[in-house]
Amino acid sequence: MKDPRIIVAIDAPSLDEALRLAARLKPELCRLKVGKELFTACGPAIIEKLMALGFQVFLDLKFHDIPNTVAGACAAAASLGVWMLNVHASGGPRMLDAAREAVDKSAQRPLLIAVTVLTSLQQEDLFQLGFVEEPQALVFRLAGLAREAGFDGVVCSAHEAAPMKERFGRDFRLVTPGIRLAGDAMGDQRRVMTPQEAVQAGSDYVVIGRSITASDDPLSRLLTINSDLAAIPLRSRIG
Repeated sequence: MKDPRIIVAIDAPSLDEALRLAARLKPELCRLKVGKELFTACGPAIIEKLMALGFQVFLDLKFHDIPNTVAGACAAAASLGVWMLNVHASGGPRMLDAAREAVDKSAQRPLLIAVTVLTSLQQEDLFQLGFVEEPQALVFRLAGLAREAGFDGVVCSAHEAAPMKERFGRDFRLVTPGIRLAGDAMGDQRRVMTPQEAVQAGSDYVVIGRSITASDDPLSRLLTINSDLAAIPLRSRIG
C-alpha cells in the first residue's frame, strides 16, 4: 500500500509499551502518530525507534507559541525525519509563515498541517472561549489562514471534510481524528465518524487510536478497516 490512509495513534505511556504496540502492526498498512504523552515520556528516541521498524511518523505536538519559537521547534522536528508534523492555526499568520519557512529549509521536508478546531470542542465550548462562530465557520477561517501560509493541509473533523475539499481543493490534505468504529465508545471526542464515512466525505488520512490499539488483535482490526476503505468506489471518494 503506497499511501496508507490510516494513522494509528500510539498513545502509550512508555517506550516499551509503544514498541510492543508497533510490533503488532505493519508499516505498509498504516502510519503511526506520536503525541504529547509519548513524546514527553520518551523524547526523540521514540521517533528513531519507530522509524527503524519501517514506520512513517506523524509527530502530533500541535506547536503554538511565538513565531521564532515555533520555527525552531518545527526545524527540530523536521530534522528527526518525521513524515508529518502540526501546529495550531490559531497561532496566527506570522507564526504559520515561520513554521512553513522552517520546514521548507529542512533536508527532508515533512508534511506540515495546521490544527483548526479540536474535535473535543462543541458549540458551547467555543462560546465559553469567546468565539461567536459556529465550529464549521471557525474551521474554515483557520484553514484559510493555513492555506494562505502554504501549508499542506489541516486537521479537522470529518464533518467538515466535504465542504473543505470544495473550498480549498483536492490537493489540500485533510487529517481527521475523532474516528470511531460502529459501536465504539466516543470517549472525549464529540464530532465523530466511522473510517468509511470519513473517507467518503473527503478525508485523506484518518487517525484511529483505541479502536485498533485496544483490540485483542490490532493487526486483524487494521486489515479489516483497510479492506473496508479499499472497497469504497473511487467515484465516491471526494479526496
